[in-house]
Amino acid sequence: MTTAAELHREHDITAVPAIVVGAVKLGLLESVLVLLFSLASRLLAGPLETIVCAVILLVGIPAVTLLPGLWVRPRTIEGIAGAAGIGLGAAGVFLLIDVILLQNIGTYSHRWLDVGGGSNWWYHPVWWMVGTFMPWMGGWMLANQLTRDGQFNIQNLVLTLLGLTLLVAVAAILIGVPRAGWNLGTFAVAVLPALALGTIVTALRKRRT
Repeated sequence: MTTAAELHREHDITAVPAIVVGAVKLGLLESVLVLLFSLASRLLAGPLETIVCAVILLVGIPAVTLLPGLWVRPRTIEGIAGAAGIGLGAAGVFLLIDVILLQNIGTYSHRWLDVGGGSNWWYHPVWWMVGTFMPWMGGWMLANQLTRDGQFNIQNLVLTLLGLTLLVAVAAILIGVPRAGWNLGTFAVAVLPALALGTIVTALRKRRT
């Protein structure tokens, strides 16, 4: 019954107003997450800092990855592209807030701007790419899941992503990837190849029709 209801609901909601609204909402969410993470890094230390920052990452990464897809409800490449479009627009919204507000209120302990030698241009393209890639892969996984099961199962996708992230991070540490270690940075970066792997895994598991 649930499957039938899911299959008959509207999908691939990619009208321009929906994409713009989604981009603004996701950009604001990203700004809040970055603000919380930067405050935790600045004000806390030791295990407490690690725990709080880890919780923010565990909430933020799945949210940024899957919310655009849940908003557009992807079933075909149209919806998948719509999720990626929301991610790209959200990156622009966040970077605007970052330049106008976050870089000027003293929350960052080690700002990317400082590391980049005083220029925004070195990390803004990286944010655009990552901010688009994550919802793109999330939309693809949701579409694969809908094809297989006829409905979205967010818990399953989150657990799959978490497991693949741990696998990639541990593999990077064991084979000696430069700067890989038992820290949040390694696991945060491991999310990116884990997303690509998750897309492949969900595609291979799609129901044959």
